[in-house]
Amino acid sequence: MVNHHSVNTLKSRERTSVTTRIFVMVIVAVALLITCQLMAQENPSSSPLGAPTSPTAAPVLGAGTTAPAAPSGIPTDPLGIADAMGRPFTVAFILASVIGVWSVVERLVILRRRRVIPKAFVERFLMHLRAGRMDKNEAIAICHQNQSPMADVFMHGVRKWGRPSVEVEQAVLDGGERQVTQLKKGLRVLNGVSTLSPLIGLLGTVVGMIRSFNDIAIAGAMGQTQTLANGIALALLTTAVGLLIAIPAMAAYLYLAGRIDSIVMEMDRLGQELVNLISAEALRERAVVVAPKSELTQAATAQAARPRNPGPEK
Repeated sequence: MVNHHSVNTLKSRERTSVTTRIFVMVIVAVALLITCQLMAQENPSSSPLGAPTSPTAAPVLGAGTTAPAAPSGIPTDPLGIADAMGRPFTVAFILASVIGVWSVVERLVILRRRRVIPKAFVERFLMHLRAGRMDKNEAIAICHQNQSPMADVFMHGVRKWGRPSVEVEQAVLDGGERQVTQLKKGLRVLNGVSTLSPLIGLLGTVVGMIRSFNDIAIAGAMGQTQTLANGIALALLTTAVGLLIAIPAMAAYLYLAGRIDSIVMEMDRLGQELVNLISAEALRERAVVVAPKSELTQAATAQAARPRNPGPEK
C-alpha cells in the first residue's frame, strides 16, 4: 500500500509540474508580446522597411535640388527586427526562446548532484549495510523516507534482499532505467527547440525570397533595392534569429546530456556496490567470514577463563 501511494503521489506531482510549466510559459510569452506591442506603439518612428520616408528626411542642397533619401538598411534593434520579420515568425521565435530557457533552468535544478545522489544518505546507508546493522524492512523504510532518485534505485534492489546477484542486479537496472528516463525527460524539449528553430528560420528565408521575387514580377523592381528590402530582410533576419536560438539550445543540450551521463555512471557504481552487499552470495560469504571469527573469539575467551596450573613448590 505504501508503494502504490508513493507512485500515485509522484504521478500527481508530475502532472502538477507539467501544468504549472505550461501555464508559466504561456504567461511569459503573452507578456513579451504585449511588451513588444506597447513599445512599438510608443516608438512610431521605427517604420518598417520599404515605408515611404518623411519629406523632412531629404535636405535641400541647392536651388530646387534635394538629396536622395538614405536607404534604411536591415534593422538591428529588437523592435525593428520584430517588425521586419512579421508577427507569425516573431511569436514563433519568442515561444521557442521561452521554452528553451525554461527547459534549461528546470533541468539545471533537477540535475543537481546533491538532489539526485545525496552524499550523506548514500554514505550512511552503505555504511550500515556493511556493518550489518540494517535489515530489509529498515532499508526499505529509509529509502522510502529519502525519496531521492538514488534512494529509489536502492529500494528496487533492497526488495530482492537475499536473492541471487543476477536478480538483485536486474532489479537495480530496472530502477535505474526509470530514473534515467525521468532525468532525460526535459532534454527532448530542448533538443526540439534546437532542431526546429533553424527550420523556422529556413521557412522565413523561403518566404522572404518568394516575397522578393513576387515584388519583382509585379512592380518590375529589379533595380529598386528599397522595394526588395522587405523580402530580403525577412529572409536574412529569420535565419539569423533561428540560429541565435538554436546554437545556445544545442550547447545547453550537450552540457546537460554530459551531466546526465556522469550521474548515471555514479548511480551504476553505487548500485553495483549494493548488489555486492545484499545478494545471496554476498550474505553467504559474510556469514562464512563471521563464523570463524566468532569461533576464534569463543576459544580465546575460554582460554582466558581457564585457570592456570600452579607450578611445583620449591
